[in-house]
Amino acid sequence: MPAYIALLRGVNVAGKNRIPMAEWKANLERLGFKDVRTYLQSGNAVFRAAAAPPERTASAIKAGIVRDFGFDVEVLVLSRADIDRVVEANPLFPRLGTDETLFHAAFPFQSVAKSDFGKLELPAQAGEQAVEAGRVVYLYCPHGYGRTKLNNNYFEKALGIPATTRNWRTVLALKSLCSEL
Repeated sequence: MPAYIALLRGVNVAGKNRIPMAEWKANLERLGFKDVRTYLQSGNAVFRAAAAPPERTASAIKAGIVRDFGFDVEVLVLSRADIDRVVEANPLFPRLGTDETLFHAAFPFQSVAKSDFGKLELPAQAGEQAVEAGRVVYLYCPHGYGRTKLNNNYFEKALGIPATTRNWRTVLALKSLCSEL
């Protein structure tokens, strides 16, 4: 069974859409996923599942969350190969430094055309960078993610599609957990 990563958008933020990770783990196991591990409280999980398109797996997880928790959230599923590509393709890390807390990856829930991304007027502060590569927007925020305008809300509004963002340390941890399965 291949390994996958599920990323939830907007759970356990400011007391909204609360999903205790132990309950989400049980939810994923009820869906038939194996070796489920959650990471942090922000809606990250790695697991094994029968080979299927990630979109179909995401739909099953989304339906399970609606059924068991009573609200609808966006779900993005990445294969182990996907997360490996995300890590390998980062054009900013470590070129701009090795402090993992200054790097982030925004994951739009749909593909973004390079031409659409290139038309964005990025509200970057001095030293900040945003680079689209594949299905990811890589961010470098030397002043901290909490201070940047290049945040998840900006990309969702500018691109017109939902997205979820993870700090680079989390991306690396999820890749490691996925590799351990």
